[in-house]
Order: sequence, then C-alpha cells, then structure tokens
Amino acid sequence: MLNIVIFGAPGSGKGTQSDNIIKEYNLFHISTGDVLRDNIRRGTELGETAKAYMDKGQLIPDELMISILADVLDANREAASEGVIFDGFPRTIPQAEALEAMLQERGTCISAVVGLEVPEDELIERILLRGKLTGRSDDNPETVKNRLAVYHNQTSPLQAFYQEKGLYHAIHGTGKIEDIFADIKSAIDSVK
Repeated sequence: MLNIVIFGAPGSGKGTQSDNIIKEYNLFHISTGDVLRDNIRRGTELGETAKAYMDKGQLIPDELMISILADVLDANREAASEGVIFDGFPRTIPQAEALEAMLQERGTCISAVVGLEVPEDELIERILLRGKLTGRSDDNPETVKNRLAVYHNQTSPLQAFYQEKGLYHAIHGTGKIEDIFADIKSAIDSVK
C-alpha cells in the first residue's frame, strides 16, 4: 500500500496535486475539507459543528477529525486497497500520532509526506481568487488571515515531526502545475 499525506498551507495546491497523484498511483482520496463541506451542505449534525469552527478559520477538534477519518477509511476499504492520499489531515501532531496508530491497526503506515511550500503572499492571492471562482464562504480576507495564522501555529510543527521520521519531502509549490507534479512524482517514486 502507498499511503501519502499531502501537506501545505491553505492555498498551496493540495487539491490540485492530489488529483494528479490519484490519477498516477490509483489512490483513494480522503479530503477532510471535502468531507466536512459535504456534511455542511447536507445539514448534518457534524456539518453544523464543523461550520462553526470553519467560519472562524479554526481547526476542527482532533477527536472529531479522527472519528470522521476512521469512518471514511472503514467504509471504503476496497477502494483504498492500493493506498490512500490524505489531503488536509493530519493538521496537528496529535492527529499525526492518531493516524499512525489507526494505520498500524490496519497493517499499514504512511509512505511519504509531500510538503507543498509556497510563499504566504501567493497563498493569500490564490485563496482569494479561489473564493471568487468557487463561492467558498471560508475564502474571504479575514478568514484567510486567521487560517494562515492557525496553520503556522498549529500545523506547521508537523513538518519537523515528519522530517524526524524521514518521511517529509519538501516540494517547491510555485510554477507550472506539471513541473510541481514532476517533483512530487520523483519524491513518491523514491519510496515505492
């Protein structure tokens, strides 16, 4: 199994590059953001809880995210038989540790962490443009600044966590999408 974590700040291109990785390696895609937005759209209890956090640019509590992830993995075992790309998870070190434990229980582990590194001014520009194009309510200037602050304070320590394990692959996330993906492919192929 090839299990990839795609890592980076909001607007770094995780969704775009996840699509490329899925096509290239036939992986099952778990985007916690998509799962949460789907629940919000359907008006589920989870969706209402998640919306309250997302509207403020805050992270969803760890225990809630871990529960969601376990449910998605268990419901899609066959589709995930080649491996999984985790997009938007983990976002904290406790989530990373919980993910490791969850995967070990299923007889597998993280193969690589692809870290998309993009300058902050470009991240802001990308997110605001995406908000205009998609109508995502959480892609507005105030929420973007808060999301980036949360990322730097709570999520970026994951880089050191995965570097210590020898799993982190830094990818320069600016330029042509194809060139960025070529670098990602080289990193993934080095661990296959």
